[in-house]
Amino acid sequence: MADTANRLRKQLESPNFDPQNYVKQLSQQSDGDRDLQEHRQKIQNLADETAQNLKKNVYKNYRQFIETAKEISYLESEMYQLSHILTEQKSIMESITQTLLSTDKDEAAKEMLAAFPKETEELKQRTLTTLLEKVEGCKNIMETPGRYLVYNGDLLEYDVDNMSQIQKVHAFLMNDCLLIATWLPNRRGAVRYKYNALYDLDSFAIVNVKDNPPMKDMFKILMFPDSRIFQAENSKIKKEWLEILDETKKNKAVKERHKKEEETPNSPVRQEVSNNPFDEEEAMGLQETVDLSLEWIQELPEDLDVCIAQRDFEGAVDLLDKLNEYLKDQPVNQAVKELRVKVDERVRQLTEVLVFELSPDRSLRGGPKATRRAVSQLIRLGQSTKACELFLKNRAAAVQTAIRQLRIEGATLLYIHKLCNIFFTSLLETAKEFEMDFAGNTGCYSAFVVWSRSAMRMFVDAFSKQVFDSKENLSTAAECVKVAKEHCMQLSEIGLDLTFTLQSLLVKDIKAALHSYKEIIIEATKHRNSEEMWRKMNLMTPEALGKLKEEMRNCGVGSFEQYTGDDCWVNLSYTIVAFTKQMMAFLEEGLKLYFPELHMVLLESLREIILVAVQHVDYSLRCEQETEKKAFIVQNASFLYETVLPVVEKRFEEGVGKPAKQLQELRNGSRMMRVNPDSTTSLV
Repeated sequence: MADTANRLRKQLESPNFDPQNYVKQLSQQSDGDRDLQEHRQKIQNLADETAQNLKKNVYKNYRQFIETAKEISYLESEMYQLSHILTEQKSIMESITQTLLSTDKDEAAKEMLAAFPKETEELKQRTLTTLLEKVEGCKNIMETPGRYLVYNGDLLEYDVDNMSQIQKVHAFLMNDCLLIATWLPNRRGAVRYKYNALYDLDSFAIVNVKDNPPMKDMFKILMFPDSRIFQAENSKIKKEWLEILDETKKNKAVKERHKKEEETPNSPVRQEVSNNPFDEEEAMGLQETVDLSLEWIQELPEDLDVCIAQRDFEGAVDLLDKLNEYLKDQPVNQAVKELRVKVDERVRQLTEVLVFELSPDRSLRGGPKATRRAVSQLIRLGQSTKACELFLKNRAAAVQTAIRQLRIEGATLLYIHKLCNIFFTSLLETAKEFEMDFAGNTGCYSAFVVWSRSAMRMFVDAFSKQVFDSKENLSTAAECVKVAKEHCMQLSEIGLDLTFTLQSLLVKDIKAALHSYKEIIIEATKHRNSEEMWRKMNLMTPEALGKLKEEMRNCGVGSFEQYTGDDCWVNLSYTIVAFTKQMMAFLEEGLKLYFPELHMVLLESLREIILVAVQHVDYSLRCEQETEKKAFIVQNASFLYETVLPVVEKRFEEGVGKPAKQLQELRNGSRMMRVNPDSTTSLV
């Protein structure tokens, strides 16, 4: 036995092992199902043994894993410090080079400006004006002074969710903004494009999208709360777009910073001259009140960069809180403003990283708890609304992914059990995590309620597609709806009741299912009525008679014993008995599906089904001439009116909570004919 297991292990571990050929050869060599079952057991034993060995190795090397992780963390820290030192040295060398070459560059620039004043920018502006004449709806673009074209080209836009191609666009990158224009299918003269969107360079971030064939040469533009994905013609053009976009954003930031520095000394407040000697002392005192020479304040921007690079979000926000607490009661002077500018840039970078952490593109396997870190830090930064929106988007993507990955089973009820377990468990976990993260932000709860309703629509789409679109029988559909209702009631423990939402989304499909099954029963009843011979039932065996009695008791017909005779005979026709069982089954399934919006639908369906049987009995009584057979019809009619219909009314009232007046009127208004010994009829 051990030798067989070793040979099997070697065969499966072989680098040239082909599963398909192996299964094919095995099926050809096996004599029957028993050989395959034995071989399957061997493979299962081998898999269990392998899993056990793997667990033992993990436990054995667990300490080494921990020590290795610590070493990697230390190495990462040292590498970052080394990178930081190299970056500082590089910046020092660049500053020295800039200092040595600044004089020559200034003189050369002055000569160029004297010879060709603003020729380059004017040429770019003329080029931009010429190109924008081809874009419909861009008359106001050139009203901003100093705006000129940097780069432009054709791109293909793709859908962010399913990566399907949307449209062809033409992008115009200017020194302060990015214009997206769509291609016109029907050109009108020189106009080729139509205005689509205009984004300020400070309002979006550029993200390189990793190539995943066939999707390649793509980059993403992130603008809260949306994003757009574009594809370049080839990798070279994509690289140009990324480099030029990044360079243009940096140039704009540098230009704005220089502009602020130039405007500061020209401020009219600083040029005011006061003859009061105490004003100078007060101004000096004001400057001295804000001490920014502390070591932790001087190193704050760099410490924030380190925290962001090392993903120490809590440490970064702690530093920001410490700074805000220090400057809370301090006067605002120029030094404080400059510090604020540096810090605000880091806050923007930190926010972008946190937003990316909550984006649906990230891994969704950690569940709601995986988002807690980023959400809590965004809330501490005062961006609870953005944190709420990103958290709910992340969870919506997670729920949608879980539903898509759910394996569709052949048994519908089994699939619905799995679907409900995944969806409602995820919804419950999301609600608990939301309540924990946003406990102090009651204004966000309305957003969660709206999100939960949209998530319920997504669940109902998958539910209806499997239960109702596949034309399952009413019994299976009723069990599936019952399972969904039971899971939905679990949400009431956190104060979230989505039962009404579930019912309102399912009402259309349930109505259609009830109507369809009602038509099936009516057609089956009519078919049996057409073949009715009005004969007693002979069940042949006591077992069959006992089974029928049990079925009637389950239907609520407790007085069925009085209609049974000797030697397995039943003093009723097969048509009436089959109708009773089918109608009571329809009533029970309908009550499982019941909610107030379906009251009249279920009631009218029962009324239509009963009318088919009632009309058939009344018609047979009027047409039958034979005394003995007419008496048998009267007995069946008595069973239908005096036994079955009262049971239907009682069960309906128990399940719904109010009497069915339409069914009572139907029973009281119908006529039943009973034959007397003189062959005359009387109304009962």
